[in-house]
Amino acid sequence: MTGAAVTGNPLRTKAETLRALHHADRPLVFANAWDAASARLFEAAGFPAIATTSAGVAFAWGYPDGERIARSQMLESVRRIAAAVSVPVSADLEAGYGPGAEAIAQTVRDLLATGAVGLNLEDARGDGHRALLAVPAQAGRVRAGRAAAGELGVPVVINARTDVFRGAEPSPQLVAEAVERGNAYLEAGADSVFVPFVRDAETIAALVRGLRGPVNILLVPGGPSVSELWALGVRRVSVGSGIARAALGLARRAAVELRERGTTSLVRDWAVSFDEMQELLGTPPEG
Repeated sequence: MTGAAVTGNPLRTKAETLRALHHADRPLVFANAWDAASARLFEAAGFPAIATTSAGVAFAWGYPDGERIARSQMLESVRRIAAAVSVPVSADLEAGYGPGAEAIAQTVRDLLATGAVGLNLEDARGDGHRALLAVPAQAGRVRAGRAAAGELGVPVVINARTDVFRGAEPSPQLVAEAVERGNAYLEAGADSVFVPFVRDAETIAALVRGLRGPVNILLVPGGPSVSELWALGVRRVSVGSGIARAALGLARRAAVELRERGTTSLVRDWAVSFDEMQELLGTPPEG
């Protein structure tokens, strides 16, 4: 992966399309993919853009989540996903695979070389610790990513993530910190703010009121539905590793059934047919 200059307009068009979806008259909903096959399935289901799940990709490579996977491995999966679909792709690149601004600039250059046009960028340190980077440092990393994309002529869509609520109960103080961080990242060049680990309507509404850009919320069991999030003002909704983990859960149940009962009813009831997958993956994407 070299990060060489991008020629032509397809990536610019896809980036502009992805950005516009954040301001449409309906929520931008992602069924996060972890490989080329899942991405094609989601595109065929009608999703106008594809996002990846860093955890799902890491699991597929045999790693836990949390930047245990190498940047080159993550980007190879993103490249395969972007090549498999015609719609815009946004990649979850965790904390950017390096603490400094130049590391983020290189990650963005490499991202665009894969054919993806958006990225998640966390403000966690990304080295196994949960401590957050200082706001000026993270804003500088966002600014470096924006500049690197600008040099290549592609308005990459930066979804700036803040982990303020990780492992903590919502409070007015944490809402204020998340808003401060998110607005600083927006001012530095981010297009939207991703705030995971929140699920109560009151906190989400406060975040939407305070943040000066589109807000991304993680759809989780027991939390608001997509329509409820839209009513609260949320513009981007994702499921993270949820569908990937559900697929693994079904695989485990099928394996246990096979071992304990010698039957495959789950395969009969839930498997995508062989012929459908052959047709889906045998037809090249249009874009």
